Amino acid sequence: MTSDEANRLAITRFRNYQAGGRAVTITVPNAAGGLVIKGSIDYRGKLAYGVVHGAGRDTSSDGLIEWTAATVLVHPMANTPAEAPASPPGSDWVSRPLQTSGSALDTSLAIALGLGSDRPDNAQLLPQNGATWIGQDQMGGHPVDVMTGPSANGKPGTADTVRYWIGSDGTMYRVQVKVASEPQPVVIDFDTQTYVPVLPVPGVTPPR
Repeated sequence: MTSDEANRLAITRFRNYQAGGRAVTITVPNAAGGLVIKGSIDYRGKLAYGVVHGAGRDTSSDGLIEWTAATVLVHPMANTPAEAPASPPGSDWVSRPLQTSGSALDTSLAIALGLGSDRPDNAQLLPQNGATWIGQDQMGGHPVDVMTGPSANGKPGTADTVRYWIGSDGTMYRVQVKVASEPQPVVIDFDTQTYVPVLPVPGVTPPR
């Protein structure tokens, strides 16, 4: 890994924080077909909101979702729209703690929320902790470098556990993470639609 590559990897989570928020599509693996979450993450407010659709499975999990690092709010819907309404509905939300283990969905939510940081990582330490350059790719018309790097919480990751697709200015376009409970990785794609500012569920102030 060159010093330029290490520097771009070091600032990529900070870039998300600088942007304030990013539009994302999160693909969660599951033996029954998985889930796809399309929405927005506010990296300064540490709050995310979107719509959930089953992928190749029944629609029992379909609906709206809002989450923090500690809490998941779910709003089941019979006819779930393609994109979440800009303002969350004012009722019929079910709240639960975010599980720290054993749930591919909750692990994916926590990883996605953790991809923003109010300061860059240490570029000199990244290669020492196993960060490597894998190759080049294209994402949405942007040339990117593919690298392994730190986990979403900034701690060192093992090689091939977390992969980042990063543009020439350090912008994050994709993150792929292997989770312990699933053979397929979680995939988080950025800029898949227009970013919509995240509003909290009316009347609910979830713990962070």
